Amino acid sequence: MDHELRILIDLQALDTRIAGLERQLEAIPARIQTVRDTTLEARREVERLRAQLDEIKKETRAKEKELDYQASQRAKCEARLYEVKTNKEYSAVLAEIETLKVEKARIEEEILSLMEAQERITREIAEAEARLHAREQAGGVEETRAQGELREAEAALAQVRGERESLSRDVPRDVLATYRRLLRGRGGLAVVPVQGGICAGCHVALTPQHFQEVRLNQTVLACESCGRILYWVA
Repeated sequence: MDHELRILIDLQALDTRIAGLERQLEAIPARIQTVRDTTLEARREVERLRAQLDEIKKETRAKEKELDYQASQRAKCEARLYEVKTNKEYSAVLAEIETLKVEKARIEEEILSLMEAQERITREIAEAEARLHAREQAGGVEETRAQGELREAEAALAQVRGERESLSRDVPRDVLATYRRLLRGRGGLAVVPVQGGICAGCHVALTPQHFQEVRLNQTVLACESCGRILYWVA
């Protein structure tokens, strides 16, 4: 096989490897961020439930104060029963006491509902905290693994880039310039094999004469359709 052609084939293999590693390096930070976002979402759920519980407790305390106020008002009304002098005043005080009783029942019902809500949200918080703990543990493992993959990919990329730089020194500048132009313009594939008389890059059949020339692998030849550099694999 022609020396330049052999180098270009190897160069293409390295560039394909580099492109794969670069895609991997681009994807890993997004994976890490997804892990962190998932954990953050679980933490925010716990915080949301805790804030909801605090609000219900605050509302419960307000209702209990309101209940205490109602009790003091009722005590005052009941004391007034011994002070009134007419039946009309007595009836009015009794009516006021009855209203306070109804109000007391309403407030007690609301407090009961709030206490039930506290119990329910307390259970939900416990469940959310368990999910958060599990998520933090799993996330730590996933992030450690991803960080390891990131370091490995960075090391591999540095090594392959070094190999590529060393190999490219053996290619004439004009040939290397053509190769680079093809690499950019042909989706990362500048050098492709001929398979069954067809260019593996553009899938167009070679003419019989051109196919015979490529099969020799004795010089750098381009596809007449897409311009990619061709080689033959028996």
